Amino acid sequence: MTAHRLTRRASLGLALSLATPGLLRAAEAVTVTDLLGRRVTLPRPAKRIVLGQGRLLPIMGLLHPDPASLLVGWSGDLRIVLPDENDAWIKRFPRVARLPEIGRRMGADMSIEGVAVLQPDLIIVTRNTIRPIDRDGVSEGLRKIEALGVPVAVVDFTDAPLTETARSLRILGALLHREAQAEALASFYESRMARIRAWAAESKPRTVPVMFHNHGGGRDCCYTIATTSFADLLLEAGGRSIAADILSRPLGQLNREWVMTKPSEAYITSGGVYNGRGGVSLGAGIAPEEAARSLKAMLEAQRLTDLPPVEAGRAYGIWHGFNETPQHVAAIEKFATWLHPESRAYFDADATLAIFNERFAAVPSIGTYWTGLPA
Repeated sequence: MTAHRLTRRASLGLALSLATPGLLRAAEAVTVTDLLGRRVTLPRPAKRIVLGQGRLLPIMGLLHPDPASLLVGWSGDLRIVLPDENDAWIKRFPRVARLPEIGRRMGADMSIEGVAVLQPDLIIVTRNTIRPIDRDGVSEGLRKIEALGVPVAVVDFTDAPLTETARSLRILGALLHREAQAEALASFYESRMARIRAWAAESKPRTVPVMFHNHGGGRDCCYTIATTSFADLLLEAGGRSIAADILSRPLGQLNREWVMTKPSEAYITSGGVYNGRGGVSLGAGIAPEEAARSLKAMLEAQRLTDLPPVEAGRAYGIWHGFNETPQHVAAIEKFATWLHPESRAYFDADATLAIFNERFAAVPSIGTYWTGLPA
């Protein structure tokens, strides 16, 4: 082999390594660095995957045209938490209905023996499913899984969505041998986030106090999010959860009297988990009229119609599934238009969600994913 060809090959290798940070590939072998800083090596791209959180399937579906074909087992949480989305996946990929369940939540009711029987070549978990994590960046749950001798990769889209989403997408892209799709998706996500931050830098919107009601109607008033997750998304949109003033942990219950007297200018609740069970109906297959009616009915049932932002008509519902998907960038855009109506000149959340559907999604998000009070 000539020196010229050697130099050319070395240059190509360098270009590939620079294009995909954290990825090393020798022949078909794959090595990635996951979110906990662990090096995860596969002898070849994964074909027999177990998902420690079932809600990772729709994210895989943004990277792979048939992610169900790669699975041999999964956690049952998608069926339980977002049943309408689960039904949409079964309709598109009937195999999903036959996938063995390893439990509702890996690390809680998961059967280690049940996972071993499935003979996976990769287990993908989220940071949330392996808590608590010690100072060494591992946990007892993770140690139990690693004892199987199967590669385990940690990603996350919930705890720190604004800093870990793009990185997690690139990790998944490497593991699934879908680097180009992952890079396209991560770049689209980053460009939309950059646009949101450019708007904030230019417009300098004032911070709007928001009463964020987690699972409104599905739980007693008022369970909320103070930090991480939706609270972080609100901050990007020029809002702030009022719960951050009182709660010392990310999630918690607020006293009704405190909620009614604490100044807030907008009320937002998450929906989709308790469709048809007292919550706000949102998600796959939900009509806009049904979503708006369910928001109104929930506010009445929860005796929240006297809350000042509700009286002012500033009550909204957002699909709870945005809590753990790169599509949350569309939710931030929607939040911005609710909290700062002048931002409608900048943002079109419907158009952003449509791009996810058209360019990336194996199962498009067809339904209603946000709502307001009926006209």
